[in-house]
Amino acid sequence: MSGTRILVIDDEDIVRMSCKRTLEPEGYKVDLASSGAEALELFGRETYDLLLIDIKMPGIDGLQLIREIKRLKPDQNVLMMTGYDTSENPIPPEAMCGAGCLEKPFTPDDLADKINSALDK
Repeated sequence: MSGTRILVIDDEDIVRMSCKRTLEPEGYKVDLASSGAEALELFGRETYDLLLIDIKMPGIDGLQLIREIKRLKPDQNVLMMTGYDTSENPIPPEAMCGAGCLEKPFTPDDLADKINSALDK
């Protein structure tokens, strides 16, 4: 885990900060972006082992962001987050390009388990 870089992209401050507070003590290096545009800027400057992307955001939403990220780096590992019930609103197949989906609200243990699973792939 040491040196493993994760970019958390969510428009909600509390979600970004709770992810950072959960993951940094586990040894991950965590960067935060509050929008798709900010995420693309960081992605252009840094290399990340995993992107944790919220699906619903203003401006460039998570699905658009994933498409652009995959265009730039097809093998980028991505874990999606959503506050929507995925049993009633399935994630489009083109978005299922990585480690799956983490449904909000989630516990710190849920987050750590999903991250660890995503990075083991």
